[in-house]
Amino acid sequence: MLKDKVAVVTGGTRGIGLEIVRLFVENGAKVILLGSRAETVDKALKTLADEGKKVDGYYPNLTCYNEINKVVQDIISKYGKIDILVNNAGVSASATIDNTTSEDFSKIIDLNLNAIFNMTKAVVPYMKDRREGVILNTSSMVSIYGQPSGVGYPASKFAVNGLTKSLARELAPFNIRVNAVAPGITKTDMVANLPEQVIAPLIKSIPLGRIGEPRDVANAFLFLASDMASYVTGDILSVDGCARC
Repeated sequence: MLKDKVAVVTGGTRGIGLEIVRLFVENGAKVILLGSRAETVDKALKTLADEGKKVDGYYPNLTCYNEINKVVQDIISKYGKIDILVNNAGVSASATIDNTTSEDFSKIIDLNLNAIFNMTKAVVPYMKDRREGVILNTSSMVSIYGQPSGVGYPASKFAVNGLTKSLARELAPFNIRVNAVAPGITKTDMVANLPEQVIAPLIKSIPLGRIGEPRDVANAFLFLASDMASYVTGDILSVDGCARC
């Protein structure tokens, strides 16, 4: 589905991001993953290499535009293009507002929103030159419903939705599609390590009767990245088992 496409995936070293990388490679894409640290990038690249998947990796500071721009230029120099950008990197929050400092809030917004702006700003000129491209952002079910605490996380994801819809309108004349995927409760490392007494009520709240797998979410990214979604832009695709609908 992505034969000969060049894809960049931020937050690609674990969880949903790593599964997106796997699935894109399996579907013929050349993939470059971005992580936060050299050791996490190296670990992910080794895991993928052991699976027979050849992937490149970088670890820039996503909140620094100059670092991002250098990485993007390096990728363009090596691959000649970027067809797909997946802005997946992010950080969650669960503290109440009483226990959240303004610095804590700013850090969440910086990585969950400003980093998407930086990556997109760096990549868009190359997509415009070729008059084609796909930009996909990771949102969240809480961008639609909110959450009881950790206000910075849903606030940032509400903003991601707004950025997605607005950029879809702005970039449509250049044949650049912009969409987001809003995962529900997904079996990442953090969720998989929760005790049964915590997991059971979560499952009970999901009409489909199970927690999502990373591959469930990655499949949504694959669809939106592919030509099968050539007339889909400005959408926020929920992948949550109907958890709150």
